[in-house]
Parts: sequence; structure tokens; C-alpha cells
Amino acid sequence: MTKKANTMMATFQKKRERGLLDGQFLIAMPGMFDSNFSRTVIFVCAHSNDGAMGFVLNRPQRLTFPDVLLHLRIIDQPEVIRLPGITRDFQIQTGGPVETGRGFVLHSDDYLSESSIPVSDDICLTATLDIVRAISRGEGPSKAMMMLGYAGWGAGQLENEIANNGWLNCPANEELIFDRDLGDKYDRALALMGVAPAMLSVDAGHA
Repeated sequence: MTKKANTMMATFQKKRERGLLDGQFLIAMPGMFDSNFSRTVIFVCAHSNDGAMGFVLNRPQRLTFPDVLLHLRIIDQPEVIRLPGITRDFQIQTGGPVETGRGFVLHSDDYLSESSIPVSDDICLTATLDIVRAISRGEGPSKAMMMLGYAGWGAGQLENEIANNGWLNCPANEELIFDRDLGDKYDRALALMGVAPAMLSVDAGHA
């Protein structure tokens, strides 16, 4: 990651054309020695000449959704017990090593606010409190996942990592994006490409 990665959110929020890797999965190769990304699956939300950003889809986060609501002072401690079960169990994940204190919600397009940004034909990204409040009331999107932090690359950096066999890439699968079972998501992402983990080596090419 580079310091330029921190500017990606501002770039992403500008009106832009779809990039080559937008809406793609990145699947870490065995030669990925960065512990932040070993055996990760990443959904790329923005890719341009300025760089790229996306979210890790298979790293759990210790914080719970009630923890987030309390931290943001959306509810008080006595209100936690009154939250619907589906709200209390709403999953929080680690989206990447950049801006780890910032929350992002990747979600289906049946919820939209003025701050929602389309990232594909059916998926949007919202990074404001309105969607957190909506989810807390049971009025959020039908499919959603909340990430703390994101993955970011400077200009040309991701392309170089792919060329050097750091990542496989393939079209993203919406069902896998929102699947709450994180344990085998890496293997299932590889299966979308007809690849088994044992088939991979640090010298393998990319798709």
C-alpha cells in the first residue's frame, strides 16, 4: 500500500467510467506474503489510472454491530437488548488496512440515499450514518455487509502485483460477496474459476 491509496475514496466519489477491474474478485496467490492479504478475496469497487480500491470479503472483525451503534451514539446501552436479532447479528468485517477506523457498507441496490455510490449494476456503497441508522431500525437493504477499512493501491500498483502473480482475478459473484460464511470463501472463490488451492503455485499465471 502507498500513501496515494488514501486519496482513492475521494477519487471514487467523483463521477467516473467503469475501470477494467471494477466488479472483479482479486484472489490472493500463495506467493502473497503480505499478512494483510494472505488467502484473501477482494471485491474491487474502483479501478482507474489513478489507482484502485476494494474490500476484503473474508476477514472477520471482533467488533459487533451493537458495538458500532454504541460507539456512534446511535443507541444507548439499555437499548441493545431491544434490538432485533437480525440487527444484533449483522456482521462486521475487516475491509482492509487503509482507514481502519472508517466504516463502509456494501449493499444491494434496494436501498439508496444521496450518498450511495453504484459500484456495479446491482451493488452500491454507502459510507454515511444514514444506512447504519436504517439497518439498526430494520429498514436497511436486503443484502449488506459492513467493513472497517478498505484496500487501496496507487497508480499502476495493482496492475504490477497482478503481473507479478500476486493475484488471480475473475468476475465477482454477488452471492459470494454477501455470504456470511467466511471460513471457506477463499476456496469457493477459486472454485468459480475451476481452480483448487492445490493447483496453485507461486509461479502460476493469472486469469
